[in-house]
Amino acid sequence: MRQRLTRDERYRQLVDVAWRLVRRDGTDALSLGRLSEEAGVTKPVVYDHFGTRAGLLAALYREYDQRQTALMDEALANSPQLLDARAGVIAACYVDCVLTQGREIPGVTAALAGSPELDQLKRGYSAIFIGKCRAALQPFADIPIPAAAFWGVLGAAEALSGAAAANEISREEAQAELLDVILTTVRRHRTAGAIATRG
Repeated sequence: MRQRLTRDERYRQLVDVAWRLVRRDGTDALSLGRLSEEAGVTKPVVYDHFGTRAGLLAALYREYDQRQTALMDEALANSPQLLDARAGVIAACYVDCVLTQGREIPGVTAALAGSPELDQLKRGYSAIFIGKCRAALQPFADIPIPAAAFWGVLGAAEALSGAAAANEISREEAQAELLDVILTTVRRHRTAGAIATRG
């Protein structure tokens, strides 16, 4: 006799199957009907958890972002209070989290941008990432680093990690270039005297 899963266990199963499906066949293949077939459950079960395809994509992105946030928080907490160290953590964590998720996260991200509702979700998580960058990096600048500069860092992070996930550049190249972007951004907001004394 098969044991009935709790709601949380079923949700976990469905998300795991969804990631596997996206990894194997791409984001375009992901639908609630296909997920129900792959997971061996009825469509109403899947609809009950996610409601729509947009809801499923949002759940996948939410899980990815939470994992990325947890890894970055832990790494920043354990890193020295030095600009190079903090910038290195941000660059490494962003690229590594995308590569750990493989080619599927750029597809999920692209699908998220396709609808205003999901684009708003992504922007909300982007704002959280920018807030973490600001908290980690602003102490090393002498004037406020504007939001536009952090959006530039995020754009570089997305582009470089996406290129690494597509095997167009290496992990190391993506991290090194992103680190350079972050350091340049911070150093542009230092005074000449601070640059001379702190490098």
